[in-house]
Amino acid sequence: MTAPEHPTAVEVHHPQPITVHPPAAPIVAVQPGSVPTVASVVLPDGRVVTGYAIEPAKPEQVATKRAVSRTAVNVALGGVGFLAVCGGLLLLTSFIAALTAFVTQLITLAAVVFGGWIAVQIFSASGHQGGTTVNIRKAVIKRNHFHG
Repeated sequence: MTAPEHPTAVEVHHPQPITVHPPAAPIVAVQPGSVPTVASVVLPDGRVVTGYAIEPAKPEQVATKRAVSRTAVNVALGGVGFLAVCGGLLLLTSFIAALTAFVTQLITLAAVVFGGWIAVQIFSASGHQGGTTVNIRKAVIKRNHFHG
């Protein structure tokens, strides 16, 4: 075997590590003069990761409009209260009417009983079943004096 006449160039390839860059963290505006606190986290394998503690951005609160206005709620509550009062007034008027009827019946009963008692007193007096009998005999009246 014979040696080649001119040596061939040898290419050497060195592997290049593929570096994957993580997505960039969102940039948070820091107020001048305030430096965020540095936080360190110990991973389970013993490595320590140090970085700034970044609070997640809070979305702005959207002003929610109430489904029902305060005025409508107040009017509705007033209506409910009015209905409750009307029901109570209806019961009150019914109670007053019943009380009036009861008092009227008591007055009528008292009139009948008292009237009957008076009638018995009047009609029983004609028989002189009891009482005091006074017999007046020759009465003499002289000078405005009664001598009996």
